[in-house]
Amino acid sequence: MNFRVGDYVTRISHNHDIVFQIVEIEKDVAYLKGVDLRLYADCFISDLVSCEVPHSSDKEIVEANLRSLKMDRSQYFYLPGKILHIDGDSGYLKRCMNFYQEMNVKANGLTIPEVEMPHRIYDLLKEFSPDIVVITGHDAYLKKSRGDYQNSINFIDTVKEARKFEKSQDKLIIIAGACQSNYEELIKAGANFASSPKRINIHALDPAILATSLSLSDRNKSIDLISILDKTKYGKDGMGGIITNGTMYVGYPR
Repeated sequence: MNFRVGDYVTRISHNHDIVFQIVEIEKDVAYLKGVDLRLYADCFISDLVSCEVPHSSDKEIVEANLRSLKMDRSQYFYLPGKILHIDGDSGYLKRCMNFYQEMNVKANGLTIPEVEMPHRIYDLLKEFSPDIVVITGHDAYLKKSRGDYQNSINFIDTVKEARKFEKSQDKLIIIAGACQSNYEELIKAGANFASSPKRINIHALDPAILATSLSLSDRNKSIDLISILDKTKYGKDGMGGIITNGTMYVGYPR
């Protein structure tokens, strides 16, 4: 079968577990990008099977998150925390920005290659003064390469630079990592939340879901950590973090 860039496919060798889109073809090798999971892969074209255009779950995710909000809009007004979202992938960034818009939270988003993030984060925090910063993109746990990671070191260094800007984990909430990232080292570096405790893939919207939940949580109250993690695709296996306060001001009267 002839495949072209843009086709949706699954891999025979992986029991068709993930839907990908072909982003490049070189001779008999196809380079793939996960549709919903923050994952890059490559394989022989002979390993691919064409599939239908996948149904987007983003609308259902938005609706589920909106249903979870408990706000008395008849009496009070709300000022959600500001988000800065830095993403190594422009396509996933666009989906996250749409999610923020649907959830009615203020967010600025930039696409920056993972390797450049540590060198730019300090100035970006100074420019945007966010309450929450998301540092994400692509990563992978390369078991065959001595336990190395594709981009975890870049995320770790970015978190460390962000902590030079603001040491307090209450004043600047950091959400960092992507698929299969080094969770423990990201937390040690100063992230409030990180992926991936079980070194699994995460959904494209998972970092944005956490950021939005924190943006819409009362800054005078501690978050329900388990409840917020359960909003993500794979819960505590994909994302983890520390108990912290929200970032939203609540005012009265409306």
